Amino acid sequence: MHKFSLILLMLFSVACTQQQAPEDFSQLPEKKQTPQALYVTAVQAHNLKTQDPDNVYLVDVRTQAEVEFLGMPTTADVNIPYMFNDLSEWDSEKHRYQKVPNSNFSVTLEEKLEEAGLNKDTTILLMCRSGTRSSKAANLLNQLGYTKAYTVVDGYEGDKVKEGAHKGQRLVNGWRNADLPWTYKPAEEKLYIE
Repeated sequence: MHKFSLILLMLFSVACTQQQAPEDFSQLPEKKQTPQALYVTAVQAHNLKTQDPDNVYLVDVRTQAEVEFLGMPTTADVNIPYMFNDLSEWDSEKHRYQKVPNSNFSVTLEEKLEEAGLNKDTTILLMCRSGTRSSKAANLLNQLGYTKAYTVVDGYEGDKVKEGAHKGQRLVNGWRNADLPWTYKPAEEKLYIE
């Protein structure tokens, strides 16, 4: 029984380590950094949104396909893709379709904020898969005069495991790995429909 308890304790320890989000934002990879340095983890984003739901706006910037097949945070206000998949071009190096910017991203966000009675000084939390597209979206919004556009550094799916049997899988931190609320059936009014 002692050996079994020790194994359970070790597994629990590994699971907890893998689900912790990066707290030292100075160590973020360059692709996740923003000049304004407004960062939150998925757990922090959830806490901010649930503590002040009317004045914190959570935007899922992933593609429609990501939302359809992987679900969406229940507390997200809206999905506005920052980029779309270009289904006519495959990126062999990254093993995915090429991505192209959504030219309506900022216009759609402004419309949605206005509908909610919010503005460019609202706390906006931007979340993508793992924190790269959301940092680009935050940069764009900063250039457009938004004062509190935060990037969720670990995103919806989290970061990749760096070694071991699960190397390359997104099992480290992130919204879903932190067991935060999400759904495969988001409300239609939250979805981006062209």
